[in-house]
Amino acid sequence: MTTTDYLIDSVLVLLVLLQIKERTLTTKTLVRPLVIVGIAVANYLHGIPTAGNDLVLVAILALLGSAIGLASAETVLMRVGADGDVLARAGWASGFFWVLGMGSRFAFIVWITHSGDSSIAHFSAQHAITTSAWTVALLAMAVCEVASRSALMAARRQRLQGGRAFQLA
Repeated sequence: MTTTDYLIDSVLVLLVLLQIKERTLTTKTLVRPLVIVGIAVANYLHGIPTAGNDLVLVAILALLGSAIGLASAETVLMRVGADGDVLARAGWASGFFWVLGMGSRFAFIVWITHSGDSSIAHFSAQHAITTSAWTVALLAMAVCEVASRSALMAARRQRLQGGRAFQLA
């Protein structure tokens, strides 16, 4: 793993940990994780592998990421403050789901970097998965986790605001 890998994963986990304290849920708060995961995509996505079962792996991990992101977003505690702003606080359940997604990718990368590479090579050969598909699948999982969490939180915020338009603040 590179320093960039550690940094991106750590920043994404810290973003949710920072939400343990109740804060105003702004558009910037919702977009920030998308920007960070976008940086990861720009660094690691060099094409979409389509051989064998590559797209199946990508789709499965993307769906898993979406489910984890939705679970994390659904368990964020939200309310309208006295000034009409929507306040959000990530409780333990939300943090658990977020760290589950980010942590599982991190643990997988550490595992294959240190001792699991032969197991993954064997599994990949048996299931017609190319090496590059794993990177794309893990990226898809991260993107879908972040995008689904941000989208659901934005929808919940808008509902709480009574359908008011998004503000950039």
